[in-house]
This record gives sequence, C-alpha cells and structure tokens, in this order.
Amino acid sequence: MIDGLHHVAIICSDYGRSKDFYTRILGLPIIRETYRAERQSWKCDLAVGQAQIELFSFPAPPPRPSRPEARGLRHLAFGVRDLRAAVRRLEEAGIEVEPVRHDTLTGRDFTFFADPDDLPLELYELAPGG
Repeated sequence: MIDGLHHVAIICSDYGRSKDFYTRILGLPIIRETYRAERQSWKCDLAVGQAQIELFSFPAPPPRPSRPEARGLRHLAFGVRDLRAAVRRLEEAGIEVEPVRHDTLTGRDFTFFADPDDLPLELYELAPGG
C-alpha cells in the first residue's frame, strides 16, 4: 500500500532563517520555491534523498509543543554516513548538538539537535552500504 515517504511538512516562524538553516547548514538542495500571495506564504521544497521537506511560512503560526517526548510527531531523523563529520559540521556552524548516543538494538550511533524553531532533529548513522 505505501511505497515510501514522500515529504515532511514544517511550518517555520522565520522563513529566511529556516531556509538558511536547511539549505546552507544542512546542505539540502532546493527543488522549487514558491510565494503564494493569497496566503502570504512561502513554500520551499527541499530534497532529502528520495523524499522531500516542505518548508512553509505563514503569518503568526501558533506554537506547538515539540520536545521529543511530546504527543505527536516526535522528531525528524536524517541518515548520515559519517556521524562524527556531520556533528563537526553542525558545531562549526554554531549549532548545539547533544552528546552522541549508541542504539543497542541496532548497533548504530545517533544524536539530536534543533532547527531554528527548536524542532527536534536527529542524525542517525547509517550502516555501511545503508
């Protein structure tokens, strides 16, 4: 029935700041960027492997609890081949990254950081060839 993840939608509070974070800091390429005047809304489609992130702006979006243990979407995880190199890149860009943890079920390492709106993001080290 489901063939894969198509996209994740994120509504940000400061479009320019979030666009810079996801494109320059995380290195996600822009597929297309559209301004919808009737909604006073930007929409930026970003490539993440075979999936996409839809980055939206809207006037005065309400806040939502988003810490990892809040009800709803827990976090968004990005697979990386070299976790330590990815952590270094984030820290060099001034992004605070939690200490690396080890997943005893999979044998892989991971860590968390936050986007400009404090949404929880994870870096998860892929298995070789994964």
